[in-house]
Amino acid sequence: MLEQLLTAENLIALLTLTLLEVVLGIDNVVFLTILTGKLPEEKQRGAQLLGLALAMLFRILLLFCISWIMKLTMPLFTLPLDMALQGSGGPGEPFAITPKDLILIAGGLFLLGKATHEIHGELEEDKQSRTSSKQRAVYAAVLVQVVAMDMIFSLDSVITAVGMAKSITVMVIAVVVAMVVMMVFANKISAFVHRHPTVKMLALSFLLLIGMVLVADGLHFHIGKGYIYFAMGFSLIVEMLNLRAKKKRQAAQAT
Repeated sequence: MLEQLLTAENLIALLTLTLLEVVLGIDNVVFLTILTGKLPEEKQRGAQLLGLALAMLFRILLLFCISWIMKLTMPLFTLPLDMALQGSGGPGEPFAITPKDLILIAGGLFLLGKATHEIHGELEEDKQSRTSSKQRAVYAAVLVQVVAMDMIFSLDSVITAVGMAKSITVMVIAVVVAMVVMMVFANKISAFVHRHPTVKMLALSFLLLIGMVLVADGLHFHIGKGYIYFAMGFSLIVEMLNLRAKKKRQAAQAT
């Protein structure tokens, strides 16, 4: 069993899939950071760990339901629309809607609505009202939203895993390692985001982007993930440079 697992093909698949799962999990961490930020500080770390643990559990359960996942890509119904603009279809071809499409569209719309609401709150509410809002945040309500989005992000992650590896053991190990890495760094990411309001606004804009991509995927307009992560990475680098410049200006003014 161990010899079959420790083949060059499986080891390469494990390394590649683990790195990919960490990258795909960034979406999950960003959303979790924004959502748990509404809780009192003493409850934020626990909510983050619980959210990531549930995400790992959902991923593992879905991996053992691969046959069911594959059925999610079977057409549920079709719409008689001209798909001339569709990347994978031609003029006059029916627009097939699958359960996976519906889940992605629903999740994308939820993220768009949630991020828009949070951005509006950051722009319109004063600091005192945001503080009182944080105290009113109900742990159970936050947890329900975390669970809902964990399921959507897990679906995308597992379908990617199924497409990259042949061994379910390799898939499970990759998912567990990736989630442990995110658990270790989630608190640092969260603290950094909430310590810098401009970074929080950038994170919310990432959620808008992720929501748009989910809706686009659900409508069969596939956007390469590489473009998305490049845009996010470039924006983050620019923001880091801005923060460093701001810190230097403050140090110069203090002397």
